[in-house]
Amino acid sequence: MDWNDLRYFLAVAREGSTLRAGRALRTSQTTVARRIAALEEALGVALFDKRQAGYVITRAGEQLLSLAGQVETSAHSFFDAASAHARDTGGTVKLSMEEIFATSLIAPWLRELHELHPEIQIELDTSAGIRDLGAGEADVALRSTSKPQPSGTVGRRICDDDWTFYCSREYGEKHGVPQTVAELAEHPLIGGGGGNLSRHYEAYLDAIGLLDRVIMRPDTSTGLLSAVRAGVGVAVLPCIVAEKDPGFVRCLVPRGGHGRELWLVTHERVRRTPQVRSVIDFLYPRLKARAAELETARANAA
Repeated sequence: MDWNDLRYFLAVAREGSTLRAGRALRTSQTTVARRIAALEEALGVALFDKRQAGYVITRAGEQLLSLAGQVETSAHSFFDAASAHARDTGGTVKLSMEEIFATSLIAPWLRELHELHPEIQIELDTSAGIRDLGAGEADVALRSTSKPQPSGTVGRRICDDDWTFYCSREYGEKHGVPQTVAELAEHPLIGGGGGNLSRHYEAYLDAIGLLDRVIMRPDTSTGLLSAVRAGVGVAVLPCIVAEKDPGFVRCLVPRGGHGRELWLVTHERVRRTPQVRSVIDFLYPRLKARAAELETARANAA
C-alpha cells in the first residue's frame, strides 16, 4: 500500500466525488480515481460504491475512515514537530581550528555571532591535532590543508593559505625591514607557536637555511604574536592573520606554490542542522571578505 493514497481516500470521502477531491488536492480527477483504485486493490476492500451521482463510501470504508483520519492527524503532528526542530537553532556548536586563527580571526566575531544567535553556545577547540568530524569530535573546522578531505567532509574554500615573514612596525623602524632571505639571515627569528602550522613554518625555515636564526619558540600562537608585537624579531605568519594588522609589517613577498588552502568544513551528517548551518552561514562570508581584503592589499602593494 502507498501511504500517500490515504490522502485521496480522505478527500473523496469528504468531497463525495473524484472531481471535487481533485480540486481540493490540486490534481486531476483521473489521478484521484486511479489512486483510489490502487488503494482498494492493495487493501482488497471496496471503499466506495461508484455511482452516477458520485462516490458513496461503503460500510468497510466508513469503518476505516476514522483510522485514516488518525493517520492524517499523526502525519500533520510529525511534520509540525519536524518544522519546529528545523526552526530551533539552539544548541552547542564545536569549532575546531588552529589557535592563531581562533584568536586573530574568529574571536573578534564571536560577540556579533552571539548577538545574532543567542540560543547557540560555541565551544572553541584549539587543541593540537585534526578533529574527526565524522566521529563528532567537532561540528565545524577551519583548516589549512594541502590534502583531500576525508569522506563525508563537505566545505567551502576560503582562499590560498599564503604565509610570509612579518615584523612589528616598531621593529622595522628600529632595525630595518628585511626584504630578502639574505637580509633575514641578519635578524633574529621567532619560531614555535604551537599547533600544526608551526611545524610547517619551521620546516620552511629549515628549507631556506634560516632555522638556526630562531632565538625563541613560544608554545602558543598567542605567545608568538605577542613576541612579534614586542619587537623581539621576525616570524612566519599566515597572511590572512597578519596582513590587515596595523601593527605588523610584511617583509617578503608571500610564498607561492605551496598548495595549502584554507577551508571551512563540516560533516554531511550535521551540515543541515540549524545551529551548524547558522554558524557556517555567519562565518563564511566574513572569512571570504577578509580574503578579499587580503587580495586588495596585495594588489595595492604590487
